[in-house]
Amino acid sequence: MAGEYADDALELTDDTAELPSDKVADLVEYIVCGLVADEDAVSLDVTDREGSALIEVSCAEEDAGRIIGRRGRTIKAIRTLARALGSRVGTSVEVEVAE
Repeated sequence: MAGEYADDALELTDDTAELPSDKVADLVEYIVCGLVADEDAVSLDVTDREGSALIEVSCAEEDAGRIIGRRGRTIKAIRTLARALGSRVGTSVEVEVAE
């Protein structure tokens, strides 16, 4: 019985192979959507390279200040969380706000 479940789990992970940067992008999207007024305008562009990823966050112009925060504190906190998760999943991560 236990062998059958293990095989099923392997098949699921093979079909739905997820890049490490996808987990980080999900976290960034979750945080950003909680900050902005217009969630529908939020989009992420993820560029994967060997061992690293660049996540560019686009949003409505009036929400950019909410993501950046006073003196850049909010985006700095988002970057810190993204880098922490990135190190756990084995990739280097940079987060930028596209204007």
